[in-house]
Amino acid sequence: MKIGIICSRVRPEEKLLFNEIRKQGHELVKIDDRKLMFDLTKKPDFNADIIIIRSISHSRFLYISKILNNRGIKTINSYDVGKVCGDKLLTSLILEKNNIKTPRVRVAFNQRSALKAIEELRYPVVIKPNVGSWGRLMAKVENRNQAESILEHKKTLGDYYHSIFYIQEYIDKPGRDIRAFVVGRKVIAAIYRKSEHWITNTARGGSASNCPVTDEIKDICLKSADAVGGGVLALDLFETKDNGLMVNEINHTMEFRNSIKTTGVNIPGRIVEYLENTANKKS
Repeated sequence: MKIGIICSRVRPEEKLLFNEIRKQGHELVKIDDRKLMFDLTKKPDFNADIIIIRSISHSRFLYISKILNNRGIKTINSYDVGKVCGDKLLTSLILEKNNIKTPRVRVAFNQRSALKAIEELRYPVVIKPNVGSWGRLMAKVENRNQAESILEHKKTLGDYYHSIFYIQEYIDKPGRDIRAFVVGRKVIAAIYRKSEHWITNTARGGSASNCPVTDEIKDICLKSADAVGGGVLALDLFETKDNGLMVNEINHTMEFRNSIKTTGVNIPGRIVEYLENTANKKS
């Protein structure tokens, strides 16, 4: 079988997938998204049985997957999944629609309404960019002075996404959160991400340890994965004292290098097996 990987920068995750594809006896087709050019009147020919898109750029992921999906080429993940998971507002909407527990959110479009939204939620709150990863450009806001300063800063930045104010209630975590990995219809592994900082991402210095996949984790993860369209996903979960588990975010181009030894699960191997099974079902 020929498995295509679309990516730009080759991170440890891509190298692990390259190795696993070859190890399982498949042919690897590397596709550099920086070199792609599409004629929209023709069907792209990558000479691959299935394609996984690992583009770091959210916009590249969206346009590439849309072009391919429109021409009947199946991608992991699909355009529809990437569109929802790459946009925090759309993720919140679909979780709410499916009655999946998630932190309360307010959305506003100018500084005055954003400040009102913040004070409705009550301090502290978290202001996030609507599109982004690795915990970048997030701010914990603890009082009105901080709120006014951060809102002014976002306005001055002037980027399209900074004109959309995504405001989330602050969840008092027990010094950690959970990242769970879903491949197809299985929750294959989970880790605790611990940090003294309120942002626990391992990309920001958080430490990883194995988290047993409980029935509660399995249930909320599979419901959430189904809600966004399924595929290969990483879900960030909050533990709460009174409300059980909550889904914070869902990632459609997940990183997993820090979770293989931690969990003892061959995550790239499980991804390649899923690609193989999905391609066989397609044919």
